[in-house]
Amino acid sequence: MGQETETYVLAQLFLSGLAFGSIYAMVGIGFNIIYNATGIINLAQGEFVMLGGMLMVWANQSLGLPVCAAVAVSVAMVAGIGILFERAAVRPLRNPTVLVLIIITIAGSFLMRGAALLLWGDRVYSVGSFLGEQPVKIFGAMITRQHVLIFGTLLVVAAALATFFSYTLTGKAMRACSFNRTAARLVGINAHTMVMMSFGMSAAIGALAGAVIVPVTGVQYDDGAMLGLKGFCASVLGGLGNNPAAAVAGILLGILESLTSYVSSAYKDAISLGILLVVLFIRPSGLFGKTSLRHLSDF
Repeated sequence: MGQETETYVLAQLFLSGLAFGSIYAMVGIGFNIIYNATGIINLAQGEFVMLGGMLMVWANQSLGLPVCAAVAVSVAMVAGIGILFERAAVRPLRNPTVLVLIIITIAGSFLMRGAALLLWGDRVYSVGSFLGEQPVKIFGAMITRQHVLIFGTLLVVAAALATFFSYTLTGKAMRACSFNRTAARLVGINAHTMVMMSFGMSAAIGALAGAVIVPVTGVQYDDGAMLGLKGFCASVLGGLGNNPAAAVAGILLGILESLTSYVSSAYKDAISLGILLVVLFIRPSGLFGKTSLRHLSDF
């Protein structure tokens, strides 16, 4: 009986880690989209996740919108914030270095966090499960439908991005800019528009991740920092710029975190930092990638 209980707990932790890993994967993909377009690490990515959750709760509880509509409003608003951030803080710069752009994203992170604190205070907000509270049984373990929805959201996002970048002209233009911005400009691609779109897409994906995780964890004004850090870990672990690898790395990170809590929940968050440090020391390009930060003289 003891062994059966242990197996049940491990299965429960694995499924829970799968859901949280899906969130880290989506945040990591958001990092990659901007990195591919600009060559920088957007350290405000976690705040897009936080704003997605906050605005979804606001739209649902204050405006009285159904959950699906509230999520759509949240994603659209945060995408607009991402575009506004690029137009106001990034676009005006001339020949910026990577360091300058990263410092700007840090400033943007503090600004968004402070605005969230002023608007919503420091309380934790939450909503009920989107699909009801009845749990489902998978591999002998019980898990909420919201956990299943989170993993399904990652699959939809991954499939949509793969289709977009492979089969649409705009997606191919964004890929061309990521490979060689000067050459892309020579064939008529507006690189500035591609960068703006990358910020909007990254913010939208972050907002979607933030919205679907709210029923499980709730959301508070300072949640973005930790979620951003774990998403960055997933991005680095997979190899900056590699979206499928970031998705796999994010899921692995979530599962490792969850299984670690079986020993002690005190070490749960330390796992992300530990993995990040190990990867940066041993293989800075990530387990699946080969990348390097570059100077944006043609930005």
